[in-house]
Amino acid sequence: MSSIPTPHINAKKEDVADVVLMPGDPLRAKFIAENFLTEVKCFNTVRNMLGFTGKYNGKTVSVMGSGMGMPSMGIYSYELYNFYDVKAIIRIGSAGALQEYINLEDIVLAMGTCTDSNYCGQYGVNGAFLPIADYELLKKAEKNSKKLQVNTFVGNICSSDVFYSDRDSLLKWKDMGVLAMEMEAAALYINAAKANKKALCILTISDCPLRGLSLSSEKRQLGFSNMVKLALDTATENEN
Repeated sequence: MSSIPTPHINAKKEDVADVVLMPGDPLRAKFIAENFLTEVKCFNTVRNMLGFTGKYNGKTVSVMGSGMGMPSMGIYSYELYNFYDVKAIIRIGSAGALQEYINLEDIVLAMGTCTDSNYCGQYGVNGAFLPIADYELLKKAEKNSKKLQVNTFVGNICSSDVFYSDRDSLLKWKDMGVLAMEMEAAALYINAAKANKKALCILTISDCPLRGLSLSSEKRQLGFSNMVKLALDTATENEN
């Protein structure tokens, strides 16, 4: 294993907290740091994949972009788990709802994730490995969602390598009870399993592709703020 800093994270080990929130967009990481955290320090600017560490309710937490898709999430989460000894990563992102009872601005906690990716093929497992969330993180997030009075669903999602999926493929996942589609969680959960670390994916529903619905910019901001608060409450509660 190479030493730190890594090719993608220019930080000292002590610069990164034990728990890291990871939105896809690095500018959203910057927004979270500036609007939710105190005593903020930037620990990474490599490739503009911004990372920050600060305080939330007096406890240390980091937030860093993951980029789009499983290859990008795979790189950053791997380095955080294996080089920086991060204990838990909580992905916070947007998703498209597949089930009719899930609406815009609702939140989905990903108990497990299906995938059309071959990300796990690198490990040569004899069969289909099913990546799941850390139960303790999931349980705390579900409890905290009730405190925030956020409409929340817990279940299976699908992490896809394809953004522009056709209707037929979405309907097939829907028929299997999948709640929502996104593009990063499976790589995160697989990396967490391999490293014996914790992971959770919290998603805000930004669109309902089978119904042609999507959030306005104003409602998107409100929904994402609820998700960020939920993730921060869960992250800092989990901190030793």
